[in-house]
Amino acid sequence: MSRVHVTLSVNGEPREMLCEAHQSLLDALRDELGMTGTKEGCATGDCGACSVLADGRLVCSCLMLGVEAEGMDITTIEGIAQGSELHVVQRKFLEAAALQCGICTPGFIVAAKALLDQNPNPDETTIRYWLAGNLCRCTGYDKIVRAVQDAAQELAYEA
Repeated sequence: MSRVHVTLSVNGEPREMLCEAHQSLLDALRDELGMTGTKEGCATGDCGACSVLADGRLVCSCLMLGVEAEGMDITTIEGIAQGSELHVVQRKFLEAAALQCGICTPGFIVAAKALLDQNPNPDETTIRYWLAGNLCRCTGYDKIVRAVQDAAQELAYEA
């Protein structure tokens, strides 16, 4: 099979990869670029574990082909923190104990960041609606919602 050359930006860094035409962005990130923070939960777009930002838009990377990322700016969980300083959403997930096994956590954090980038002061209903595409089988959702609310409050305080 022939591989396709793809040039893109991942977490602000120019990257190139060779991927199969049928290879998902999720598999290309993990297998071709070694970006293993993004998790595969279902491979059908139902769980949100593989969520990334593609040109700032929240997408399930299992439903997007790697070749479709040509020229795009992709942000994965590895790109949410600023160096060794965690993003406020990541910090609040830790503080609220909003994680257990860790499979869903990267997708939730990427989705929460996307929400707060678009709406820095969401109410609980908006948070729950926005995160509805992400499934967690371990923690339930209250701690996750609380972590996003706390992150929004801190971001509002900083503004």
